[in-house]
Amino acid sequence: MVVTGASAGVGRAVAVAFGREGWRVALIARRRERLASAARDVELAGGQALVIAADVADAEAIEAAAAQVVSAWGRIDIWINNAMASVFGPVTALSPDEIRRVTEVTYLGQVHGTLAALRHMQGRNRGTIVQIGSALSYRSIPLQSAYCGAKFAVRGFTDSLRSELQHEGSRIRLTMVQLPAVDTPQFDWARSHLPRRLQPVPPIHEAEPVAEAIIRAALDAPREMWIGGPTIQAILGNMVAPGLLDRMMARRAWEGQMTNEPARPREGNLFDAPPGDPGARGRFALRSRRHVPAVSGTAARGILAAVAFGCVAGALTAAWRFGGQRAGGRTPTPRLPERNRVLA
Repeated sequence: MVVTGASAGVGRAVAVAFGREGWRVALIARRRERLASAARDVELAGGQALVIAADVADAEAIEAAAAQVVSAWGRIDIWINNAMASVFGPVTALSPDEIRRVTEVTYLGQVHGTLAALRHMQGRNRGTIVQIGSALSYRSIPLQSAYCGAKFAVRGFTDSLRSELQHEGSRIRLTMVQLPAVDTPQFDWARSHLPRRLQPVPPIHEAEPVAEAIIRAALDAPREMWIGGPTIQAILGNMVAPGLLDRMMARRAWEGQMTNEPARPREGNLFDAPPGDPGARGRFALRSRRHVPAVSGTAARGILAAVAFGCVAGALTAAWRFGGQRAGGRTPTPRLPERNRVLA
């Protein structure tokens, strides 16, 4: 299997989790030293590791990485597009270059990985491609407009490709995983224009159980998997009452992405990989949830539909009974249209 953005955060946790299951894992990211450390973690967990330093924004580099994996191991069974980049700040504070770079990494990086994987999977007509999305693929929040836009784009691209694969009768599987807020190092190295230190919008989840849920998605390949209660609530809530969520995000998500600690604007990792080896976790361990529920998007929508049907049925029943009471306790006889009464 292949995972991009594998040197830290969720990508590293996924790589190690697959290593624990005995997989051969190719790790792709920009900084070779950090990749070497992640590879040691994979091998200590019981897997085999292949380090490939590449920027997912470079389509040719990702094509070459896929070819290197096939040359080393003969095939690609699972490809996980996980690499991402973000910049925090109001839209008016962002430069065109910043928005372009977030789009190149977070959206085009997944496109490049998908195309590279497809070229090697099509000959065997087998394989699974996993797109790492977010609750923000459905419900945007303030101060991360470029990242939210890129995640929406990934979902649109994925839905189009899924239909094309079905049209061709392909056996290649495609799934998208929507994540909650996760405790990763990105909040200490993402580019920021904000006056206070960054944090994920609470509640926050540990990276390792999220990685285990991603493994299940890669093996079972549901159309989508929604991980974490807040993700499920945000997606379903946006389907039902998007205007209400607009107002909630304007209040809660603005303040929720910053701690009370002051900070200065910083360059971050947007264009250059920062030094150091932070691993999979960030600095929010004491506030992170260990248990992370996960449900397929199809099942969640089915539950919402059942609840909505139940509410409508209950309302109709109540209205019918209320109408009967107003008619003196008798169920009123429905009046036939004029034409049908004459015929009767």
